Amino acid sequence: MHAEERFVEYKQALDWLHGLLRFGQRPGLERMQWVLGELGNPERRVPFIHVAGTNGKGSTCAFLTQMLMEAGYSVGTFTSPYLIDFRERIRYNGSMIAEEDLLQLANEVRVLVDRCEKETEFGSPTEFEVITLIAILYFARVKLPAVVVWETGLGGRLDSTNVVIPLVSVITNIGLDHTSVLGDNLVDIAGEKAGIIKPGVPVVTGERRAEVLAVFHEKAKQTRSTVYEIGTHFAGEQVEEKLGEQQFRYRSRLRRNEETYRLTMNGIHQTDNASIALMTIDILRNYFSFLLEDEEIFRGLQQTRWPGRLEIVSPRPLVILDGAHNQEGMEALAGSLERLLPEGARLHLLFSGLADKPLSYMAETLLPLQSRIESLYVTTFDFPRAAESEMLHDAFHTGGWEAEKLEAVPDWRAFLLSWMREKQSAKADDWLVVCGSLYFIAQVRAFFPTTVEEAGE
Repeated sequence: MHAEERFVEYKQALDWLHGLLRFGQRPGLERMQWVLGELGNPERRVPFIHVAGTNGKGSTCAFLTQMLMEAGYSVGTFTSPYLIDFRERIRYNGSMIAEEDLLQLANEVRVLVDRCEKETEFGSPTEFEVITLIAILYFARVKLPAVVVWETGLGGRLDSTNVVIPLVSVITNIGLDHTSVLGDNLVDIAGEKAGIIKPGVPVVTGERRAEVLAVFHEKAKQTRSTVYEIGTHFAGEQVEEKLGEQQFRYRSRLRRNEETYRLTMNGIHQTDNASIALMTIDILRNYFSFLLEDEEIFRGLQQTRWPGRLEIVSPRPLVILDGAHNQEGMEALAGSLERLLPEGARLHLLFSGLADKPLSYMAETLLPLQSRIESLYVTTFDFPRAAESEMLHDAFHTGGWEAEKLEAVPDWRAFLLSWMREKQSAKADDWLVVCGSLYFIAQVRAFFPTTVEEAGE
């Protein structure tokens, strides 16, 4: 590639990256390994915590990052998908990668991407692979954090993040998502996720089902790794919960005493995610001489925010966002609303999702709430894979919803504007929960003014 072909602007680099989407998802590590080999294997210079799982990866990564930062460690984080800005995926101490850094690294990686396509039989690296490579270079060369919280994209075994040997591997849980790539039953999917288990590296899991745990233990036996299971080696028990906070008790085999912690996130699944993060920290303290004081751990958990997970974006009228984008996410949302909704409150839902998700099953998952739900609005949003409102209306109908409760909304922005205006004077007993695809939630979130907390960050 000639010098004049370099990207001079961040936007050009971003367009090139997104252009690689045409290569789709191509599981396999050979392209990653080839490029990293050419770069002198920078991934070997950085300590990682590798996090896989179907649901709860993002929250677990957020808890880990915040606790480590509270204790004064510099932390890199690599996550997907992003909510508003592409650069959210690569962060150092909570701050996004600078456009200038991303531009320079994209220029460097591009040369190798072209060579990989021309000189090997592996073809061109995919978009996700290139982002992963940029993240590795950023952490190995530009920022050098004490530890990187490293989230898998999809699956585990053949995921491009699986080129690292971490200090600890974490598998939150297994659910039926991305079945076309990972297999259509829990045992197959568990086998793919278990692919991140490495020789001698401890594994922390929030999975409870025997048939799934058996897959992890089989793999751990081959690699001589220790598996730490929720409910056996560590446990978190919710003590109380109200909107905007909960408390839970945590105990682990690596601690003398149990401790009570406070989260500002709702949902019993967050107690699980926080407990998984705590067990990971216990391992880092016990076996890798990480130093975290109890107060730092306490503060880290309490300060963790995760946008789009039962997030209150308007207190009056009460509007809550939740990115429940698959069946497990919907189940968690239904359970939380069941516990948190006060007597006499009226619940309204605004839902939008992607056409390739099991929409009628997702609709079915919300049925236990049907008696508490006053109205359920379905809408579409601007995104290539978004389902049309008619399709969603049919899916909810098929999922057992009464037609008179369902309403298709052509324009969600207009709907929210009039809702905010009408209900401004309303008493606090109208709850609007906006849920579904994370891409939809991102757009809705941008529609609301920034919360005070965020503005101060």
